[in-house]
Amino acid sequence: MSSDPIVTVNPSTGAEIAHYQPMTGQDLEAVLTGVAAAQHEWAATSVSTRAEVLRAVAAQLRKNADDLAQIATAEMGKPITESVAEVEKCAWVCEYYADTSPVVLADRDVDAAGSRSWIRHEPLGVVLAIMPWNFPFWQVFRFAAPALMAGNGGLLKHSPNVTGTALAIEELLTEAGLPRDVFRTLVIAEPDVPDVVSSLIRDDRVAAVTLTGSNRAGSHVAAAAGEAAKKSVLELGGSDPFVVLQDADLEQVVPKAVAARFLNTGQSCLCAKRFIVHQSLAEEFGRRFAEAVAALAVGSPLDASTKIGPLARPDLADNLDRQVRESVQAGARVLTGGTALANGPAWYAPTVLVDVTLDMPVMAEETFGPAAAVIAFDTDEEAVALANATPYGLGASVWSADPDRALAVGTQISSGALFINAVTASDPRLPFGGVKQSGYGRELGEAGATEFTNVRTVVVG
Repeated sequence: MSSDPIVTVNPSTGAEIAHYQPMTGQDLEAVLTGVAAAQHEWAATSVSTRAEVLRAVAAQLRKNADDLAQIATAEMGKPITESVAEVEKCAWVCEYYADTSPVVLADRDVDAAGSRSWIRHEPLGVVLAIMPWNFPFWQVFRFAAPALMAGNGGLLKHSPNVTGTALAIEELLTEAGLPRDVFRTLVIAEPDVPDVVSSLIRDDRVAAVTLTGSNRAGSHVAAAAGEAAKKSVLELGGSDPFVVLQDADLEQVVPKAVAARFLNTGQSCLCAKRFIVHQSLAEEFGRRFAEAVAALAVGSPLDASTKIGPLARPDLADNLDRQVRESVQAGARVLTGGTALANGPAWYAPTVLVDVTLDMPVMAEETFGPAAAVIAFDTDEEAVALANATPYGLGASVWSADPDRALAVGTQISSGALFINAVTASDPRLPFGGVKQSGYGRELGEAGATEFTNVRTVVVG
């Protein structure tokens, strides 16, 4: 295994933040042994005891919100106000599962065979979580809160560029009262990740795996989990459609379109990326949209007024620039942005493209950054066809003065979530996940509470 240190870099300035020594094979074995043993003890505690710990975690998150937000913003460039809001959302999801899991996980009698029959939910064991950098706290807690409430243990393999965040999560959980080895962070050198992940999935002490990330990583994990016959949950890419019907009110829709695309500097699988607008509104929508996007405050992510910061890494900005340039070469027109910024190699101007076609990279590929593509349609049937012209199926939103009509259009779009006259967003109370190449399985809501449980049938004759 590689002994080269993991170096975290501030994408806003290019300055190094910290060096971390990767774990050795012996380190990983010791962590896995400890988590497997601690999980058995954690599973034996009452659900009410686990709920007390989760409430303490929520309190600890709120107490340290500013300091935690600083870590995330330094490591991946998220505007500081969004980092603080992300930590608060993590506290919310902990409280949600502390409140609801005792009911959802309770034994349920069924009138069936024998003198008594019932269903119970038991923990699977240790769950390996492979998480991305774009919401470095939220992605972890939306998995960890329900998994821990169900009595599972956790192994976190976070993205290397947010190693400080990953270690802060482990420390916070322990300080809040979670037994230390129930949840551990793995610090793994990037070249070793594929082999280590495959080895962990094969290990009998790991019961299941969940991944939020790229389709390439998801395919690797799904194959390894399938070979080992283990439970897996995948939340992969997204290219969400934002459909504007001809009776929509642009005064309402345009600000929502900006919010839907440019949260987290456009680095979210759930962001709207393809704006499908009726031809009678397309020109006006594009003009207003571009004006609003051009007015977004670009600057230091530590400034509370900033709406657009750097991308998390220079290579991400390079790839977005390629997608925009190739689309323009194919005939797309830039209304605003369309270039890298002089702030540094990870910076890219918030961009709006019109006159796009389905074969252009900004439509055919997932764009992960501050670029939006606008395409016009004539009929509702054409809008549905354009919305479905993607291998992804995470979220979709439809906008109209007639909610029933919008719902009729939206139900024909393949997605894990559908929002009518609202921006797509995750909510602890609602299940979250996708279809097609956006993955399978569900997080959040009641579905998330039971996803990593053995739904066990018990019959007494």
